[in-house]
Amino acid sequence: MVSRRDAMKSAGLGTLLLGAGAPSPAAAACSPAATPAWGKGFEGQRKPDLGNGTFLNPIVAGDRPDPSILKDGDDYYMTFSTFDAYPGLVIWHSKDLVNWRPVTATLHRNIGSVWAPELCKHKGRYYLYIPTKKTAVPGSKTTSWVIWAERIEGPWSDPIDLDLPRHIDPGHAVGEDGSRWLFLSGVDRVRLSDDGLKTVGKPEKVYEPWRYPDDWEVEAFSPEGPKVLRHNGYYYLILAVGGTSGPPTGHMVIAARSKSIHGPWEHHPRNPLVRTTDVAEKWWSRGHATLVQGPAGDWWSVYHGYENGFWTLGRQCLLAPVTWSADGWPDFGGGDLSQPLRKPVASSDRIDDTGHGMPLSDDFSTDKYGIQWNFFNPAPDEAKRLARRAGAMHLKARGQMPSDSSPLVFVVPDQDYEVECEIEVDPGTRAGLLLFYDHKLYCGMGFEEKNLILHRYGTEHGTPANPYGRRVFLRVRNRRHVVSIHLSGDGKTWVRGPRGYEVSGYHHNVRGGFMSLKPALYAAGTGEARFRNFRYRAFA
Repeated sequence: MVSRRDAMKSAGLGTLLLGAGAPSPAAAACSPAATPAWGKGFEGQRKPDLGNGTFLNPIVAGDRPDPSILKDGDDYYMTFSTFDAYPGLVIWHSKDLVNWRPVTATLHRNIGSVWAPELCKHKGRYYLYIPTKKTAVPGSKTTSWVIWAERIEGPWSDPIDLDLPRHIDPGHAVGEDGSRWLFLSGVDRVRLSDDGLKTVGKPEKVYEPWRYPDDWEVEAFSPEGPKVLRHNGYYYLILAVGGTSGPPTGHMVIAARSKSIHGPWEHHPRNPLVRTTDVAEKWWSRGHATLVQGPAGDWWSVYHGYENGFWTLGRQCLLAPVTWSADGWPDFGGGDLSQPLRKPVASSDRIDDTGHGMPLSDDFSTDKYGIQWNFFNPAPDEAKRLARRAGAMHLKARGQMPSDSSPLVFVVPDQDYEVECEIEVDPGTRAGLLLFYDHKLYCGMGFEEKNLILHRYGTEHGTPANPYGRRVFLRVRNRRHVVSIHLSGDGKTWVRGPRGYEVSGYHHNVRGGFMSLKPALYAAGTGEARFRNFRYRAFA
């Protein structure tokens, strides 16, 4: 007896394709109108600046977790965890804390899965402290590293191993005597050399964090993300507890302070300062905060959170106002961050008029490798697969399918979007367009000269006949987790593909890894694939 799956594998495309029309009523029912609405940026992307002196979170949408922010004169720089994506640790720039643009990627060699980094400046030199987890790639390692640069734009140094295999989340601090330290998960700390390029001695315990009530729904105690600020005669220690994922109410921000970098530390009397308390709130698992002074001396915090109903987008970067109370403690404002907030004082004349974010459509006439496109967990020679010539991106094939190749991915900022690309393959090459979480969880469509290739749950789910040959236009539309695929032979007349997908479970709480669902291009087999006229469009 022939199974339904076997029938699909052997069936021709003509019996499987449906007309490409509007989203189904079920899909439309999953798309409630956003109230209030974000501003619109490039290609309809969400933009925080509402143009009326207010902004709506997130300030950097999509998978931008563990924000580390640096105030450098009138400029602000920020970077985020980039996990298995390389080039990684892109630096973003702002003048007003609301409008941000990417500047450069700082990390090009795969040293492991990059967790919460620390960006700082000391005596005119920029530093990035980088914790990593070992992966299967040769040269990766569980430790923390440092890279440095004389200019924020780079060049950045090669990574230097700090030999910290049992800690993550380094936070740089300078003591009252000028000594340099890294505060670590735990909350431990380790001394740094004066040049900041090696550790001195071993990590030591410095603070036992405040504990929440036992009946709160959290993932784990997990003291992490320690950030140290010196202000008005005190050192303030801002950190996260409760676990960064798991229950939406788990992650939270707490604080302590001391007159000396060496302690003793006292708990903030109003801990926790930030916490999601109800699953109906807009932002879940809020934490990993850093305090920063605004353009006119006011105070703010950046931290991350999951968007209610959109775990797939990863942890997004949020901005909240901070005030200093009469007793000398910081307090966080902004409520649950679901409503517009007044922009930082004196920021209206500081907007970068080149816009917020970046265009994600790509005609491959300019090099966006590292700024937009990243390889997932690349081998040391992965970049050699990539070339731009004659308006096309050429990608040499590797592996046999996405699960044993390194796709090119990028962070998507929107709930509701589509991507489209013209793809041409050599004989023996498979290529396609995916929504990719990691090597074991993805969906989408690829093709080779004679067959289409359906991908679902990170596996191959059918190979119907390909009527188009070695050149196919593919479109993947994600309407709030309901995914449809469309195909064309000329980029004008489109038909719906043989499968639709529901991807709301393609996220960390199902798969682990702390990452997000990203559009991806892949090439496998032998030969190469050529990608042209990549287009991104966000829906209202």
